[in-house]
Amino acid sequence: MNPATGTPQEPMTVTFQDILAARDRIAGQVDRTPVRRSRRLSELTGADVWVKFDNLHYTGSFKERGALNRLLLLNAEQRRGGVVAASAGNHAQALAYHGARLGVPVTIVMPEGTPFVKIEGTRRHGATVVIEGVDFTGSTEAAHRLRDERGLVFISAFDDAGIVAGQGVCGLEFLEDAPEIEALVIPIGGGGLIAGSAIAAKALKPEVRIFGVEAAMYPSFSMRQAGLKPTCGGQTIAEGIAIKAVGDIPFGLAAPLIERVLVCEEADFERGVAYFATLEKTVAEGAGAGGLAALLAYPEVFRGMKVGLVLCGGNIDARMLAVVLNRELVREKRLVMYRIIGDDRPGMLSLMAAVIGDVGGNIIEVVHDRLSLDLPAKTAEFDILVETRDGAHAEEIGRALRENGYALRMG
Repeated sequence: MNPATGTPQEPMTVTFQDILAARDRIAGQVDRTPVRRSRRLSELTGADVWVKFDNLHYTGSFKERGALNRLLLLNAEQRRGGVVAASAGNHAQALAYHGARLGVPVTIVMPEGTPFVKIEGTRRHGATVVIEGVDFTGSTEAAHRLRDERGLVFISAFDDAGIVAGQGVCGLEFLEDAPEIEALVIPIGGGGLIAGSAIAAKALKPEVRIFGVEAAMYPSFSMRQAGLKPTCGGQTIAEGIAIKAVGDIPFGLAAPLIERVLVCEEADFERGVAYFATLEKTVAEGAGAGGLAALLAYPEVFRGMKVGLVLCGGNIDARMLAVVLNRELVREKRLVMYRIIGDDRPGMLSLMAAVIGDVGGNIIEVVHDRLSLDLPAKTAEFDILVETRDGAHAEEIGRALRENGYALRMG
């Protein structure tokens, strides 16, 4: 056993044959998710975009292949004793679901702040959930303690050859279903998905180009490539790839195969989530939208190329999805706040509302503030949230208000 991780001491290699064996081992127990060309995303990005919808797995993410493959590699004694893992949610749900199917007791340690939907999803599948650690690193340390105290098998979410081989089935399926693609764009957290998929894709099509995607707050893979100590931290919508240290096994396997790692900002991930919802009519979590985030942030890299995106997960909290969609409306100026300081007299608000309504604006919310001490006593501040058609319509509403004598600023 590896004393640091508790995983079986295995050579740091996964071959194409290992991935083929994993495919056969899990066959019939994990869905083969669809691959489709997206005309809308192609029009949006300028690339020829193909999407693998791994958000359609029963537990909502790509993690099922690796989790099941690793569980099937346990011997009878290990299955009876049970397993433990640290996970922000997707590995947890996959391990819990397939553990329950196979009769393997599963304990999951989750960091504080894990989305409620992922905690409940894991419990629903029958796992014991322990909330400990401010981040994934802290949860991993807690999982190691439970391993030692209870004699459990620790199953890393990514730093395990069996996990990597299972995740490689994703790349295998992608190239079999869309052999014409020229590049794969895959989010990187611990690195298991990109390592396995790159091995499989390169075996089937050596000239295919592999691109990774990281969150700007957690650039662990790219910083390690550069020989730098990763500096990671902060709250990201892409919590599924918020890993402070990429796995040793995935890094060793993937680094020679990846052409470039693209680092994306929070707004890129938010836009990716929003466009999957509005254009593809499908739900992506922040990390799941990483491939699209990269196309939006680096359009010049992919323009005119046949690009495959792994939509690797859809387990986003409903409240957060609503926040992201509304924030995108604000970016597109389809939700605009007009702030007006005017006389505090009867009928003032109705006059403003009439101006807005006459040019087709839809008032969503009004906040009427008379008590701010930085306002003259006979004035009031009106914050009027308006739904508009687009940026040009928002400007039209603003002009109409100004032409009617209202000084304002748009928020």
